[in-house]
Amino acid sequence: MHAQRSSRPRSGHIQAEIYAVADRYPGPGGGVAVLHEGKVIAQHCWGYASLEHRLPFTSSSLFRICSITKQFTCATMLDRYTDPETLAPYIQKRLPHLRSDPPTVTQLAHNQSGLRDYWAVAMLHGAAIEGTFSPADSERVIAGTHSLQFIPGTSYSYVNQNFRLISEAMEDESGLSFAELLQQHVFDKVGMKRAILAAETSALPDGTTGYEGTQEGGYWPARNHIYWTGDAGMAASLDDMISWEKFIDQQRDNPDGLYNRMSRPVQFDNGHKAPYGFGLQHGKIAGHEITAHGGALRGWRSHRLHCAALRLSVIVLFNHMSPAQQAAASLFRAFLGEEEKPANRPQPQSTNQPHALEGLWLDEETGLSARITAAGGDKLQLRYLMLPETLDIITPQLAEAGSVRIRHIQGEHMQANAHGPSGPHIIMGRPGENRHVLLRPYPTTPQPDPVELVGIYECDELDQSRFVITNQGGLLHGGFSGFLGTGRMERLTSLGPDLWTFPCPRALDHTPPGDWTLLFERRNKRIHQVRISCWLARNLVYHRLAD
Repeated sequence: MHAQRSSRPRSGHIQAEIYAVADRYPGPGGGVAVLHEGKVIAQHCWGYASLEHRLPFTSSSLFRICSITKQFTCATMLDRYTDPETLAPYIQKRLPHLRSDPPTVTQLAHNQSGLRDYWAVAMLHGAAIEGTFSPADSERVIAGTHSLQFIPGTSYSYVNQNFRLISEAMEDESGLSFAELLQQHVFDKVGMKRAILAAETSALPDGTTGYEGTQEGGYWPARNHIYWTGDAGMAASLDDMISWEKFIDQQRDNPDGLYNRMSRPVQFDNGHKAPYGFGLQHGKIAGHEITAHGGALRGWRSHRLHCAALRLSVIVLFNHMSPAQQAAASLFRAFLGEEEKPANRPQPQSTNQPHALEGLWLDEETGLSARITAAGGDKLQLRYLMLPETLDIITPQLAEAGSVRIRHIQGEHMQANAHGPSGPHIIMGRPGENRHVLLRPYPTTPQPDPVELVGIYECDELDQSRFVITNQGGLLHGGFSGFLGTGRMERLTSLGPDLWTFPCPRALDHTPPGDWTLLFERRNKRIHQVRISCWLARNLVYHRLAD
């Protein structure tokens, strides 16, 4: 049961902000709404749903909400099944080659499954960036899973097929299509009159179009040809999303209400707080607890958030690539009458010397590189996940951001043993992932002989998918191939001896894997395999084929 605390909106702030969004985040069109105590207090639509067909963007325009679908998949599951583990046998059938026990259904819904994300893995199978990805392709990628990247329930990693597996398991158990299940358990009950499952992503039935580009360079229709279901397949209008927020408020005092069940606190197996559950991210804005989720595909960005204590909801829909999450946060703060304030942090002493954390580091557990560089003033930039993270320097040995804390330690402060680290190291805490990581320093000297990396490497884990490295005019390039095709060649970047990166700035999904870390391993001083990792898919070993 949620508190009944009421907060009067500062109408000047919220009205000014809701109209400023269209100017601050330019693009073909969009729509936003703010609800308080179950009523719309501000709403605005602008621009065009289709520039080519001159279709205005209205509150009834269908919109591809992408990963916001995940909460509706979980809502359907919780409404239909008293015990979600009823679906476990159907999940297991879709992972026939998994060598360990499969994750539970709840671990799937909480992104604690340990699976590698299938959109990232698809790129290793040679998927074309804007190619077709069919249900049969999805089934084969998922069925090809042999191992997990961590023990289920012990950590967090964002994995799209967790929710595809749930939706397909519900289809198998019920004999109904996922579209029928959504209609029966969510759309009809909530009053989402235009919402549909629009699994094929190339077009929407009403002509609403997503766009890539910028105001300076122009906008063009984004090309998407992937098939989504419970992970990101829904389309809904702004009116539909408003109905969802009203439904949430109507059930606020019922502890067993659907959204209250979905938004309960979540833990890892060790009892530590987890950031995600049943398709919802748990976080804070301006000190207030919220549940939220975003959606993204090329041409589409959306975000919704709900603060139960304030009975406040915000919805942002852009048919372009502007950051909807930022817009939603600004509307939330405008409701409070606040502007975002920089955190009060102690200022480190000015020095021209590099910070102790700067440099190249290796996470040996995951095979991921960590690159830390100065970012001006009292900031550092960490390249470890898909996108760079900006950290505040706290002390000469410590830097942190909301989701990560890194500390430099000297070897003499650590307990030495035959297998333990020596010399300076970094301890990186990522509480949202329930992980504390040891990073060891890695040399940045040049590769002695880059040509010795040239060759063909094969991954048994991934249906013998291959990674080829070539030497073109003294520059190394690499490319993946497999049952999905022959991927494009990209130039490799050397970080240090036997440590390189392969760039992946665009992929099937909107958010690409980013840089893949290539950690080459030797036997008798000769390269015999490469360990390939990104945050979404770690520790995939490719052994070198004989020349």
